[in-house]
Amino acid sequence: MRRFSRATAGLQLTLLLLLALAMLLPLLWLVSTSLKGPAENIFASPPALLPAQPSFEAYGRLFAGSPMSTYLLNSAIVSGLAVACNLLFCSLAAYPLARLRFAGRGLVLALVVATILIPFQVVMIPLYLLMVQLGLRNTLAALVIPQAATAFGIFLLRQSFVGVPAELEEAARCDGCTPVGEWWNVMLPAAKADLITLAMFVFIGTWSDFLWPLVILDEPRLYTLPLGLQQLASSFSLDWRLVAAGSVISILPVLALFIGLQRHILPSASGDAVKG
Repeated sequence: MRRFSRATAGLQLTLLLLLALAMLLPLLWLVSTSLKGPAENIFASPPALLPAQPSFEAYGRLFAGSPMSTYLLNSAIVSGLAVACNLLFCSLAAYPLARLRFAGRGLVLALVVATILIPFQVVMIPLYLLMVQLGLRNTLAALVIPQAATAFGIFLLRQSFVGVPAELEEAARCDGCTPVGEWWNVMLPAAKADLITLAMFVFIGTWSDFLWPLVILDEPRLYTLPLGLQQLASSFSLDWRLVAAGSVISILPVLALFIGLQRHILPSASGDAVKG
């Protein structure tokens, strides 16, 4: 039986390694293409995964011949503001839905969750008209406002707040905390793992968003990274080394964010709000 379980574990490990390799192969190929020198044929047959003469020439041309730093800055501003707004507004909306008793609470929650089923393409035209009427077309604010709060974030944090022990709130009330103080001192520390999870989802979604910036922006100086990469491909007549280098640059912040925050994502963090 023990030998059988070891064989099963070995088979599972092999399958997981093959799956990981299949997922990583496109990324490795992208990095390899960006590092191949100008004299190297990237369309050689059979294809070579490792560059024969590794070179950072494509990265140098990328920042020298295109406003890549502007695209990166715009994406960082929009993604950072979207994350901050989501953490604030979603947590403020989730707290009363989780802990306060009021008429129609279930209906409000159901309506919020139901909006998850509405595709963005359905509300894109009304949202565009609203941004135009507000005078926000061709502004970074028009990219942040639609992402400022999400139904997914409200539902995620509401479920997290429901799991916080009521004794923590009672202890906070005994210390003289107001409802806002309970939200800040009890709920937010207890939901740290879910807040980090929400921040990662919002950052990745906003950082990689292409459709909405394409609709609302016309000025290249306001382009985010996905629009910038599309512009890059057309400007340089599909120089795949530059496109691959730009794609690698766009992946690095997301990869760094995940590696840096993954250890904070725990099954439960309610003990963080317990007083020492």
